Amino acid sequence: MINITGDKHADFREVFYFCYANETTLDDILIVLGDAGINYYASDNDYMLKDSLLQYPITFLCIHGNHEERPENIEFYKTKKFHNGIVYYEENYPNILFAKDGEVYNFNNHNVLVIGGAYSVDKCF
Repeated sequence: MINITGDKHADFREVFYFCYANETTLDDILIVLGDAGINYYASDNDYMLKDSLLQYPITFLCIHGNHEERPENIEFYKTKKFHNGIVYYEENYPNILFAKDGEVYNFNNHNVLVIGGAYSVDKCF
C-alpha cells in the first residue's frame, strides 16, 4: 500500500497511530511530500527522530522540502535503487529513504517524477 502525507515537521505521532491501526509493514510506503523534518539540523540532533522512526512498521520515502537539509549534502548517505529510481539512505535507518531530485520512480505501473522544494531563506528561523 502506498500512502502520502506532507509537512510533518518532525511530528510523526499521527503516522505511528496510522501504522498500527492499519497493520502496516515495511512493504508499505509512506511518501512524505516535503518538510519531513528528519534532516532538519543535519547533525546529531536528528538522530532521536530517526531512532523513533526506525520502530515504525512502514518505509518512508521523503521528498525534501524547503526547510531541511538535502541528503546529497550529508556525506555518510549512500544510494541504492528503489522502485526503478535512486534513493539516499543511511545503513542504520533502512526504512527512511530520500528521493533524488529528477529521478523517475515506478509505483504500481505509474511513473512519478520527483522534484523537491526550493531552498528556504528563512530556514534558520
